[in-house]
Amino acid sequence: MQVQKGGNLTAMSDIMIKLSHKTYPIHIEKGLMDSIGKEIKKIYSGKKIAVVTDSNVNSFYGQKLEEALKEENYNVKTFVVEAGEKSKSINVLLKLYDDLLGFEMTRGDLIIALGGGVVGDLTGFAAATTLRGIPFVQIPTSLLAQIDSSIGGKVAVDLPRGKNLIGNFYHPEAVFIDPNVLKTLDKKFLHDGMGEVIKYGAIKDRALFDTLLSFNDDEELLNNIDEIIYKCCNIKKEVVEKDEKDKGDRMMLNFGHTIGHAIEKYFNYERYTHGEAVAIGMYKITEKSEAMGITEKGTADLLKKILIKYSLPFEIEALDKCKVLETISMDKKNDRDRINIILLNKLGEAFIKNIDSKLMENYI
Repeated sequence: MQVQKGGNLTAMSDIMIKLSHKTYPIHIEKGLMDSIGKEIKKIYSGKKIAVVTDSNVNSFYGQKLEEALKEENYNVKTFVVEAGEKSKSINVLLKLYDDLLGFEMTRGDLIIALGGGVVGDLTGFAAATTLRGIPFVQIPTSLLAQIDSSIGGKVAVDLPRGKNLIGNFYHPEAVFIDPNVLKTLDKKFLHDGMGEVIKYGAIKDRALFDTLLSFNDDEELLNNIDEIIYKCCNIKKEVVEKDEKDKGDRMMLNFGHTIGHAIEKYFNYERYTHGEAVAIGMYKITEKSEAMGITEKGTADLLKKILIKYSLPFEIEALDKCKVLETISMDKKNDRDRINIILLNKLGEAFIKNIDSKLMENYI
């Protein structure tokens, strides 16, 4: 692909991901969608672009993006998948492969993921594996995607046995984040993203955690959202640069996820969003680790307080522990009969604990 590496993005809201084999920008700017065609032009001098989005996002931004790209004389085609986790499946992936090949995409062209975490993961994996790799760009439209899933190169689809079991590490050419798109986000999904924002504060930044706790309402949150997005992206940048392939410190970003992914699967991705399930996972594992004397006293209560503040669940009833443990046994973090779990010493300070998989039931 004819990409000018790193582009010309120099604003204060830019973060550069610097890996041994690749460097790319995260550009954060309110109103960015108004100039998105020109921003793409700065990094891509080819002609053909495939846009992948979902049915919800398409109704808000699909036409706007397509028109902006066509104004820059790109040959554009938009492919729309159904909104929701169930689109992160092999069947939808196969259809997307067919669509991309039908559009006669080559490795010199560009794919854009316009949407939340599902679209980003699905599109990224399709980009990584079609023709052994077509460059792509992330334009995340949910808070969760803006601060987490669009950054760091993890792309994947789900299997009936569990979440993200087929995946790869494949980084975008750029990530373009417009905080203004969150104004059209349903409050449920704003709070869904807050599950991951809270995670960053819990594992790495006590000041961020306290700031989130201090906001009076969602309006105050949204008034400060660009700074919050920047802080979260910067934390993820630092972690990814140290540990791109998830072998060490990057595992700490999975705080709450081992239990959270199992809960999502347990309810067939229908009852809880990703952020909601992670919220439950963070609270449950911290409640247990605090009872064991591992985590500073009062930590679980503070987690509960902030989860309630952002309308996130922390408890779950009538959960079949055996079925949850069965799902956890398929977790990617397992290594033979052992598993890495993420615990807190205290808020803002996480660590990785390697345990016998059989002991996982003590943390649920």
